Amino acid sequence: MRSEATPDLPAGGSEPPAVVSADDAAVPQADAPEIVMLTEPAEGIPSVVETPEALAAVVAAFGAGTGPVAVDAERASGYRYGQRTYLVQLRREGAGTALIDPIAVPDLSSLSEALVGVEWVLHAASQDLPGLAEQGLLPSRVFDTELGARLLGMERVGLAAVVADALGLGLAKEHSAVDWSTRPLPTEWLRYAALDVEVLVELREILAERLAVAGKAEWAAQEFEAVRTAPLPAPRVEPWRRVSGLHAIRDARRLGVVRELWLTRDQNARQRDISPGRVLPDHAIIAAAQALPRTVSELTALPAFAGKGTRRRAPLWQQAIDRALAEPDSELPSVRGPKSDAPPPPRAWAEKDPAAAARLAAARDAVAALSAQWSVPAENLLQPDLLRRLCWTPPAVLDLDSIGAFLSAGGARPWQIELVGPRLAEAFAAL
Repeated sequence: MRSEATPDLPAGGSEPPAVVSADDAAVPQADAPEIVMLTEPAEGIPSVVETPEALAAVVAAFGAGTGPVAVDAERASGYRYGQRTYLVQLRREGAGTALIDPIAVPDLSSLSEALVGVEWVLHAASQDLPGLAEQGLLPSRVFDTELGARLLGMERVGLAAVVADALGLGLAKEHSAVDWSTRPLPTEWLRYAALDVEVLVELREILAERLAVAGKAEWAAQEFEAVRTAPLPAPRVEPWRRVSGLHAIRDARRLGVVRELWLTRDQNARQRDISPGRVLPDHAIIAAAQALPRTVSELTALPAFAGKGTRRRAPLWQQAIDRALAEPDSELPSVRGPKSDAPPPPRAWAEKDPAAAARLAAARDAVAALSAQWSVPAENLLQPDLLRRLCWTPPAVLDLDSIGAFLSAGGARPWQIELVGPRLAEAFAAL
């Protein structure tokens, strides 16, 4: 991190500061050095923490360390049911790197208590924090390097890309999608996991400086706190409607088949602790709903059910289909989808409410202009769903105060309201 002082800059406003822009900060210079690959952790690969005694030693070391703590977590998405954490990685000055097996030592609250008041540095914190919370790991403060990269307008915000841009270092990502529930974990996987937190604190220093120079430090602070304190998402209404290819199913009976197969698959996957897509692929559910087989033979004749595992459980799937075929019409799912307070799809606005469609077009133009001006993705300036809700069901009086109150009630941060509110008020006033 450079040591020269940076000027005090505003948290918001209509004009970006006349200093280094986010684009300048995000794009490597033409004469930037070649990327140097990180191949080994500085202190080698630590032993995996698997006992209460080893955890106690880590707690003592990290509690005595200094500065922020880098944190990462690995899951087994695509292999196991749910989003459980199967490895926790940490690194802190004076403590080194720790790799913790949360299956062997599931209660990590003592580590969280030792780090009260310490800033945690994560990349894409919203993905890791829910799983870490299940282990009792709750940060007091967060710095999210992915969010910081987004606010700086970086085109690529994956960890490897941001590390390469900011530090000139390369991180191999070939093990990012492996089955982290594997035990024992292979040495090469542990090396990968340790390297993921090797330079995270150093990366945080570079991004923090860039954010300060770009006048976005306060924006970032508000975003990080919003991620840290975000509640767990509410359970989805009718989650089976997220089956890939559902748009091809257009009648209630076939939708009922999709629903019953999804529920049966989910129960089976949960019991076996296997990712639902490995139990029965989405395309097989859609194929069965389209064909409406009446027997196991008819079901297994479908190409989507030709696999050995799928055929072995064919009676289970046919029973689900039979239940759906026998359901009374009154109990079948609605073709229109579940009732919701969300606005209709924007493509229907022009016909349903031309004034709302005009508001949405004007609002999108205003946000797009701010996005280009500040080099921040439009979705980070304001949540798209909140913008649509404002345009579909606006306050009775569309002035700056009412717009600000609406956005605040919808979860917008103060910096977003300060930046976007005036532009929206101007856009609506011009209609």
